[in-house]
Amino acid sequence: MGADMKIAGRLGICVLLPALAAALLACFDGGRSAGNGGSADGGTLGGALAEAGGAGRVYALPAPRADGAVSVEAALARRRSQRNFQDRAISAEQLSQILWAAYGITLPSAHPQLRGGLRTAPSAGALFPLEVYAIVGNVEGIAPGVYRFVADGHKIAMVSDGDVRQDLMRAALGQRMVGAAPASIFFSAALARSTGRYGERGIRYAHIELGHSAQNVYLQATALGLGTVAIGAFDDGRVSRLLGLPPGETPLYIMPIGHYRAD
Repeated sequence: MGADMKIAGRLGICVLLPALAAALLACFDGGRSAGNGGSADGGTLGGALAEAGGAGRVYALPAPRADGAVSVEAALARRRSQRNFQDRAISAEQLSQILWAAYGITLPSAHPQLRGGLRTAPSAGALFPLEVYAIVGNVEGIAPGVYRFVADGHKIAMVSDGDVRQDLMRAALGQRMVGAAPASIFFSAALARSTGRYGERGIRYAHIELGHSAQNVYLQATALGLGTVAIGAFDDGRVSRLLGLPPGETPLYIMPIGHYRAD
């Protein structure tokens, strides 16, 4: 993409294709996971999630898997945008796996720029400008609310409680799948992370990165037998206020996730 877009450098950073492929295709077998993270209070919820109480509730998600029964080719062949969702919950394991596929850590690192390590999606200069949220309405074992995905430790931190799906649907110009799906993955970008190094070109790089991450979500959902659709038509201001985005974050994408009805 040009000489100024260097992933390698002092950090010796590169994109690990095998890890990316695993991120796209990992699939659960009946909800088993390789392990679980901790939380602020060390409690457990349903044997799968750890929770810190109060408004700052944090869930340590079930550990993602890096193998599955669906090949890259099969996921690509089956991938379709799905808009007709069933009134049916998804599991915490499924949400965990999709968040990991979106922007999870594949190679841990203590370098502060990486905020935990290299991710499932490539990033210009390894700056990782995206922020990923889970809009939870009907997910087994997780209270409804708006959550920020924290890749370092693989957890979600509550931004606000309550089911906001219908409000988000209205902010998304009435697109019904946003209100019907049990959860949505939401992307924003802290563009200053990219523009600080690359100037205005950094905006383009952040948008390119969104495409990488969103395709991961599409393919992982497909591998799990779920559906999604990428939505960019919404009122930026209403969405930012509803989800409590901090200053400097630009809303980019809504991706409803769930079991879908075949057309």
